[in-house]
Amino acid sequence: MALKSMVMEFGSGVDIRGGDCTKAAVRAVEAALRHNSITFAQAFDQPREAMVIRVAIGVPRPDEVDTGKVAGVLPYGSAEVRVEEGGMEIARDDGGVGTTLANAALTVYLDVPEGGMA
Repeated sequence: MALKSMVMEFGSGVDIRGGDCTKAAVRAVEAALRHNSITFAQAFDQPREAMVIRVAIGVPRPDEVDTGKVAGVLPYGSAEVRVEEGGMEIARDDGGVGTTLANAALTVYLDVPEGGMA
């Protein structure tokens, strides 16, 4: 069997006033999850927990993201979270903490037989 990419989904998340990169990243993953209903695990006669979900997050300050909180948003499967510089930050006119935008890409993998279904 081989780990195969089954689906990729994208989301954006924002922390409007707090500048919290983790909060924005969690919201980006939640947005990506809301755009799908994945049922292919059953098609391969596997439990949903067998899915491997690789999460790529782009935020302005990657070192501030709590990857455990990001992984905790996923309802099932095993998570691999990678954070890199990206997203966007918008400063406030008064110099206070501004708006932080995160982007997320979720790629879902399943260990399936070579050539498809058994």
